[in-house]
Amino acid sequence: MNIEDYEKYKQMKNKKQKLKNQIPYAVIVIIFSVFLGIYLRIINPESAFYWMMGICFGFVLQKSRFCFTAAFRDPYLTGATSLTRATLISFAITSIGFTAIKYTYFSQGLSIPGMDYVVPISLATVIGAFIFGIGIVISGGCASGTFMRIGEGYKLQIITLIFFIIGSLWAAYDYEWWENRFISKGVRIFLPDIFGWIGGLAVNLLIIFVLFIAVKKWENFKL
Repeated sequence: MNIEDYEKYKQMKNKKQKLKNQIPYAVIVIIFSVFLGIYLRIINPESAFYWMMGICFGFVLQKSRFCFTAAFRDPYLTGATSLTRATLISFAITSIGFTAIKYTYFSQGLSIPGMDYVVPISLATVIGAFIFGIGIVISGGCASGTFMRIGEGYKLQIITLIFFIIGSLWAAYDYEWWENRFISKGVRIFLPDIFGWIGGLAVNLLIIFVLFIAVKKWENFKL
């Protein structure tokens, strides 16, 4: 072993020694989560369910490194599209699930949940998407990615969350102004109204499939 190799070995050894053992912290977090879940189950079973789902959702996000920011950013910066394709697959799965749920309500003559959130496409959509796109790239995370990275100890994401809250409150305060001048004058598109339930789902899945093929070819071209 020469001097350079020995120095590298010493640096790696010192680095490993400096790494803290995270197991005790993990045990404390697990115990806290379990007891809090039991407490919530006693006072409000619905809150306990949300607590459990939130933990599972965060665990999946952290392990999969799933982030909408990376899905839209990586194809341009690095050419990688694995997260983009994963996002498109998740869109396809949720499209099938939500169509089934909404059609069940529709077939029974009930009010379809979520119809109030089919917001018209307008100039506000373009402006909002542009500003939000800049923000998520600079801050390094969307909503889900921000919460996941806060759990990992990233200090920048705490700042991002603070301004995320400020921006959301500001948007809620000014929403009526945007509604009257832009949103209400946009075009409301609900595919089942145009193609029927089956046709609307088919068109939606076709668009996702085309985008999936396009991003895959983009990756092959860039890499």
